[in-house]
Amino acid sequence: MPSRQLENVVVVGAGIAGTRAAETLRQEGYAGALTIVGAERQAPYHRPPLSKKFLTGEVYRAGVDLAPQFDMDARVLRGASALKLDLSSRAVHVRNDGQDLSLPFDGLVIASGAMPREWPGGPVPDGVLTLRTVQDCLAIRGRLASRPRVVVVGGGFIGAEVAASCRSIGLDVVLIEKAAGPLLAALGEELAPRWAELHRRHGVDLRVGVGVDAFVGDSQVEGVRLTDGSQIPADLVIVGLGVTPATDWLDGSGLRIDDGVICDAKGVAEGSPADVPVVAAGDVARWWHPLYERHLRTEHWDDAGGQGAAAARTLLAGQERAEAHAELPYFWSDQYDVKLQMLGLPTDYDAVEVIEGDAKSWEFVAAYGRSGRTVAVLATVPGRVNAYREAIENRAAFPPSRPD
Repeated sequence: MPSRQLENVVVVGAGIAGTRAAETLRQEGYAGALTIVGAERQAPYHRPPLSKKFLTGEVYRAGVDLAPQFDMDARVLRGASALKLDLSSRAVHVRNDGQDLSLPFDGLVIASGAMPREWPGGPVPDGVLTLRTVQDCLAIRGRLASRPRVVVVGGGFIGAEVAASCRSIGLDVVLIEKAAGPLLAALGEELAPRWAELHRRHGVDLRVGVGVDAFVGDSQVEGVRLTDGSQIPADLVIVGLGVTPATDWLDGSGLRIDDGVICDAKGVAEGSPADVPVVAAGDVARWWHPLYERHLRTEHWDDAGGQGAAAARTLLAGQERAEAHAELPYFWSDQYDVKLQMLGLPTDYDAVEVIEGDAKSWEFVAAYGRSGRTVAVLATVPGRVNAYREAIENRAAFPPSRPD
């Protein structure tokens, strides 16, 4: 049962973090009023398939919906925008169906997610799209039927997955990445080149160390001009420049914002008054991680769900009685027939070693180390990273011993 006597909780955000927070509130015994503010009109859905099987049509629309576990008995505002947080009056100001509403609360979960970075060069011709929502995906998927020449700008996980998905259905694909290779920031210079080889082996025209100077075409995109002077014909361009946390509505609230809402290890937003419970979770939040001793904003599906549940428990227990959320960061990425899984955080690693298998065979496990300790493990063998969870949590000597 909750140890705090809350009567009116507002959850801003209806993605995985907000949904898990709302579910956890009810599961943990919260019986008061519950309002969920969602920016999209759709019911909550899984985002990972948007760049994979939903994009290619292998999964139908209903297949990405988050199956409700039970009736949460909540007031749900869909297609609503959070405008302002007023901590002095304990209210969230929202625009819903053209009307401005003031939602009072005695407990608040901030889970407003993130927004794709827009193209910095101003307006773009038709056919230059981003991928974040299910509607974005449907718009892109609708164009794939005409078998366009596809250019993907940005070699992060979304860009790499989109490129792989488009190649898997036989489209001509050019992938452009300003860095020396795709996934370099996430995997490091030792292992990222394997994924560059993977894309090239599957027929992707990979251009690295070069950026986009301009899009060619007036009403409809016809090509992409690169910073090296070359020009690539294109009928469809998908831009993946990353995301920025959706925090504009928190300006002037008094919360500390720095690439997201800064939170402690329990999810409590820094700058919130002691008597006004405010927690944050998901892509909008930067939580302090006790193991890595830094604030992390991971932008990963599993992490967002875990944070949402933990934030709800903190809201109910109170900051003093709540437990720190120290779950290891985890993500996965499916590209062609290779499943990449990462457990832990390799940022600032100073050593990397393949500890099982052979990287050339695409069945391997690699560990990342920092200052002689194991900080992360990557595997292409499904589920194998979990065998090294204890090694990472206990800061085992690097390289870690192979579990039995």
